[in-house]
Amino acid sequence: MTQDDGGRRATARVEAALAERPRIALATLPTPLTEAAGLRAALGGEASCPRILIKRDDLTTLGLGGNKARKLEYLVADARSQGATTLITTGAVQSNHARMTAAAACVAGMRCVLVLTATSDAPALAGNLLLDNLYGATIRLVPSVDPMLAVGQDEAVVAEVVAEERAAGRVPYVIPVGGSSGVGVCGYIGGTAELVTQLRDAGIAPSRLYYASGSRGTQAGLTLGAKLCAASYNVYGVAVSAGEPEKIERAKRIANEAAGLLRLPERLDRDDLVTDQKFIGEGYGIPTAEGLEAIGLFARSEAILLDPCYTSKAAAAMIQHIRSGAITPDRTVVFLHTGGMPALFTGEFVAAFTARSSP
Repeated sequence: MTQDDGGRRATARVEAALAERPRIALATLPTPLTEAAGLRAALGGEASCPRILIKRDDLTTLGLGGNKARKLEYLVADARSQGATTLITTGAVQSNHARMTAAAACVAGMRCVLVLTATSDAPALAGNLLLDNLYGATIRLVPSVDPMLAVGQDEAVVAEVVAEERAAGRVPYVIPVGGSSGVGVCGYIGGTAELVTQLRDAGIAPSRLYYASGSRGTQAGLTLGAKLCAASYNVYGVAVSAGEPEKIERAKRIANEAAGLLRLPERLDRDDLVTDQKFIGEGYGIPTAEGLEAIGLFARSEAILLDPCYTSKAAAAMIQHIRSGAITPDRTVVFLHTGGMPALFTGEFVAAFTARSSP
């Protein structure tokens, strides 16, 4: 059996296991895998820059797109299987996950309550928060405890919401922040099988996959998926908020929960999970100078929009590694675009962009 045959069998085994899990179609899949020739040229061309492929999970289309659509396909199906009528989740006030959960609730014909962490009692109705309202979500604001960690006093409020929904005769289903649970992890196990198939069909074997790492559900799915599917690349997470070592432990736990749900024997160890902490900046949701440069570079070279919270920081890491020679020109890398475009239309980003552009 050739290595290619082994890869196909590994991917087929994963796809068969996933087919046994409840799933509702919410995303437009497969998402494109595109060549970033303009970006490569902007970073010095073939002599200085590796080949760059972009996995366009910003184009999943649900609720303006993003990576959470993959997780929500399994989470909403799980909610339905339990007879739930209300989706409840938490996040920062500009949470992409919250916005996409609200959109998923619309598609599924369910009620949605969002418990959102905010530093203000009256945050600006812009970006994701505006879309939350347009999708009809009920919003409960809670004060921020630590902006660096993007956490608030939400547990008690979630418990209140659950009690209120039950008292009203509804059946609540609580989705953890970022959709980061064993069920949600299935989304990026499937996403990995999709990507590995695209790469194999194109005859491409990249050495590294860059992505933005937040609540760690995506990390868990990508890392376990790479192991299950015998991917050629190493999974390289770039942290957008603090919280180690608890977050690594969460990623390991939910990845192994997902493996159990899928009845697969593989498990992750802590050392399997890589997260670069050097690009967080001043905290979650706060743009960095390197991230702002990355936004401009992607926009001008590829007409691709990054966001100031997640993808810009992951792109900044990739760009630094290319410029420093840590990733050599003979390699190929994949950048996973996880979405987040609504954050570009907030006052915080406009102010940061304007300040950077000012003479």
